[in-house]
Amino acid sequence: MRRDVFQAIADPTRRAILSLLALQAMTPNALAEHFHSSRQAVSKHIKILTECQLLNQRQSGREIYYHFNAEKMKEVDKWLEQFRAKMEQRFNQLDDVLINLTNKKP
Repeated sequence: MRRDVFQAIADPTRRAILSLLALQAMTPNALAEHFHSSRQAVSKHIKILTECQLLNQRQSGREIYYHFNAEKMKEVDKWLEQFRAKMEQRFNQLDDVLINLTNKKP
């Protein structure tokens, strides 16, 4: 089954893993220490993130380090772009309403 980046970030645990790896590369054991689930469960999340190309792995001796692939998140950014203009317009309208309300106060 082909997974995409949206399926990967749909899960809160996977988002937490990405947040941790955005700060520094980590081994599966180091990642598992941050969660109340088994090492196997964390490994399944890592597998999905790797399949979606959100993680890259590097072997260093006997350890495997996982790195966050920020380049892959551009897919999410590109998808969100279609909503940005509309949201900015709505926020600008809200700003106008708030300015009008504060100007009307005696």
